[in-house]
Amino acid sequence: MTATCTVTDAESSAPLSGGLLWLAALMLASANFIAVLNMTIANVSVPNIAGNLGATTSQGTWVITSYAVGEAITVPLTGWLAARFGSVRVFVGSMALFGIFSALCGLSNSLGLLVVARIFQGFSGGPLMPLSQTLLLRIFPKEKTAAAIGLWSMTTLVAPVVGPIMGGYLCDEFSWPWVFFLNAPIAAAAAFFSWQLLKRYTEPLSANRIDLVGLGLLVVWVAALQLVLDEGKDLDWFASSKIVALSVVAAVGFIAFLIWEFHEAHPVVDLRVFRHRGFSVSVLTISLAFAAFFGVSVLTPLWLQSFMGYTATISGLATAWSGITSIFLAPIAAQGSMKWDPRKLVFGGVLGLGAVTLWRAVATTDMGFWNISIPLMFMGLFMPFFFIPTTGLALASVEEHEMDSAAGLMNFLRTLSGAFATSLVTTSWSNRITENHAELVGLADSDASVRAMLEASGAPPEVTNELLDYLVTGQSVMLATNQLMWIIGIAFVVAASVIWLAPRPSRVVDPSAGGH
Repeated sequence: MTATCTVTDAESSAPLSGGLLWLAALMLASANFIAVLNMTIANVSVPNIAGNLGATTSQGTWVITSYAVGEAITVPLTGWLAARFGSVRVFVGSMALFGIFSALCGLSNSLGLLVVARIFQGFSGGPLMPLSQTLLLRIFPKEKTAAAIGLWSMTTLVAPVVGPIMGGYLCDEFSWPWVFFLNAPIAAAAAFFSWQLLKRYTEPLSANRIDLVGLGLLVVWVAALQLVLDEGKDLDWFASSKIVALSVVAAVGFIAFLIWEFHEAHPVVDLRVFRHRGFSVSVLTISLAFAAFFGVSVLTPLWLQSFMGYTATISGLATAWSGITSIFLAPIAAQGSMKWDPRKLVFGGVLGLGAVTLWRAVATTDMGFWNISIPLMFMGLFMPFFFIPTTGLALASVEEHEMDSAAGLMNFLRTLSGAFATSLVTTSWSNRITENHAELVGLADSDASVRAMLEASGAPPEVTNELLDYLVTGQSVMLATNQLMWIIGIAFVVAASVIWLAPRPSRVVDPSAGGH
């Protein structure tokens, strides 16, 4: 009996290998996928949700905002939570709660209840991104670290693209609650199998008291900033006293948070990881490049669905090519980041994204499906060479016991940059359409030949005016889209250049790091 128990104990504490290793990897990747997916899956569902719950579309956007606020607050807390309760316990608990609150979202019969459930869904989803990353690194043997980074990175890049497609399909074919019900079985399976497979990976716990002041300041400034980013475009930014007040709260709260956290003995967010130049520069590159990438990802379906006549499904199929091609290059990028200077890979990858974006800046309204999809295929070829080596470089730049804090901060800033880019791109696009329309009205059909042709064909004056306005609007949108593509392409070039400020890494990420 004793011998049997000894063997069993040894087996339960042995590292995972073979099929069990890849099952654990699949569970961790699934957790990261649905956490990132829920940042965008509800975007196309807002009109359906608002109409069904008797709310305006403007009120319906709180469904998006509430999740983002909850997630943005808990992502940077990951390091403290992992040190206090253990990475595996926090991950499994977050996964289980994510499934429960997802089900509650789908069962909500009022907007208020849905918003509250989304806030708690965001709270639960926040730790999933950084912990899925560090746990993947911990369970994989060193020679397969590249595969772990590649798997996690691709779920992060593909999920925002898949989100609107899946959300639109579920709303069209079923109903909006299925956007949230979809998460529940995935979360339940991931929580169960993750605990069974990962409970052997224990680490010493820290009984540090919670930094209540730091936590309070974090909640205040993050919530205020997220509201500014989400509501600003609808309230005409600083022309609104509400946005001005929220901006002041966010700025003062952020400064107070920085001062407090740098002087607190046990900070709720360990900002000291920024003392590592490699980490700081990598995070800056990720933030700039991801903001540009998210800007393109938001702008493309808006343009296709609003003015090119694409349905949500066809638009999703066109944009999905970037995610499909990136999957095939991910293993090469992951292996390359372990063998070569990752700064070269990042520079080439981000510069390639910029080149493709500039290629897309000469689009026309006559473009067909494949004219739009082919550049996106090429963009997918460069995406792994940006995200995978940058992530590895960032985590290789910090000490091993700082891995959870570093991963949490990196994901937090990436999420924040995506939110900022979404607001900036949608506002700039709308403004440029208006400006272009005003300029083109005075230039279009200056000799009245088109008007004369339409009237000669028997079109009434009001129909003629509508047709001319339709043509002018279409060209105004196309010009605005191309103008923003130029700006985003240049932003990619800037982001590519920033990576050279990082020192050459002296090591690769140790798979045993993250929480020890």
